[in-house]
Amino acid sequence: MFSKIMVPVDLAHAARLDKALQMASDLAHLYKAHVIFVGVTSPQPGPVAHNPQEFSAKLDAFAAEQAGKRGISASGHAVVSHDPAVDLEAALLKACSDTGAGLIVMASHIPGVSNYLFHAHGGRVAEMAPVSVAVVRGD
Repeated sequence: MFSKIMVPVDLAHAARLDKALQMASDLAHLYKAHVIFVGVTSPQPGPVAHNPQEFSAKLDAFAAEQAGKRGISASGHAVVSHDPAVDLEAALLKACSDTGAGLIVMASHIPGVSNYLFHAHGGRVAEMAPVSVAVVRGD
């Protein structure tokens, strides 16, 4: 049913992604699918990397670690955005198209007051994506 599963990851908060990573792994095993970990960064230095090349290398290392840990086929796909906070949904939707993913498995968070003022990224991606999206609520 799915041959490629896209999983957006924020490398600065990778420890909070376990439920989404487990779901993506389980689905990858079920459908013998390749998992593509997508990360969005800016060209400027940030908390994860000094430049897009370093970010891409760290994302590839994360994908290799997950592949080994979970017994799946995986790769990284880094996207550079001039303002990731503003362009995140558009960058993820473009990455979905660029990678040919048939499913997006995306971590969410427990809603708070800010969710009544601003939409969460997972909900926005689910509204606009041309493929199925599983938004996995974290702890």
